Amino acid sequence: MDFTHVLLLIVAGVAAGGVNAIAGGGSLITFPSLIATGLPSVDANVTNSVSVFPGYVSSVAGSRADLAGQGRRLRAILPASVVGAVLGCALLLLTPARAFELIVPFLVLGAAATLAFQERLRGLVGHPRQMSHKRLTLQVVVFVGAIYGGYFGAALGVMYVAALALILDEPLNRINALKNVLSATVGLVTVVVFGIFGPVHWGAVLTLAPATIVGGYVGARVARRLPARVLKAIIVTFGTVIGLVLLYKAVR
Repeated sequence: MDFTHVLLLIVAGVAAGGVNAIAGGGSLITFPSLIATGLPSVDANVTNSVSVFPGYVSSVAGSRADLAGQGRRLRAILPASVVGAVLGCALLLLTPARAFELIVPFLVLGAAATLAFQERLRGLVGHPRQMSHKRLTLQVVVFVGAIYGGYFGAALGVMYVAALALILDEPLNRINALKNVLSATVGLVTVVVFGIFGPVHWGAVLTLAPATIVGGYVGARVARRLPARVLKAIIVTFGTVIGLVLLYKAVR
């Protein structure tokens, strides 16, 4: 990589770390940036997954105050997150990506719409306090999201926040903090699996990873201070933009 590529990755890493902490979808910044440095798409995807992991960890550190009282819940759902992420990584390394690439934009747009119309949907499915089989539903959401995160991961945070907001009777800031832990767990699995079996470009990782740490920590601190309505608007906007970008990439 030349100096221009290094500078591009540093800027992309800081921006992506902040976006992941606040709304999710930062990989839509780093992934194209890695492509711009000349990496093939699969190599860029694998390298990106490894690179953004430190940013997820710093997001958890920045939002730890909102994790208070959620330890029992996390212990119950993290195994599903680990198993789902392993399966997603295996799908990426062992299967063609074209079919999933066509589905991903609609998943992302659906997640954004779910969050945007959260109150109306609650009127249909019931308030979280009235929802039956909440624990099982939570496990399924975490598992399916982790599969997606292990496979591609862009907008994983958007999907998690949208789904968790329907299931959990919690303020959005606490749901966002929970999302950060789940994203970090999926990220750790991708680091291990792709580090052993994937075509990771470690020079790019060493450039991107420190930048995502800075962006992730700052972004998480900002997210804690945002009103719930503003945070929801940001997440919905990012989710919609990301979904349209992915749809454009899939059909062009």
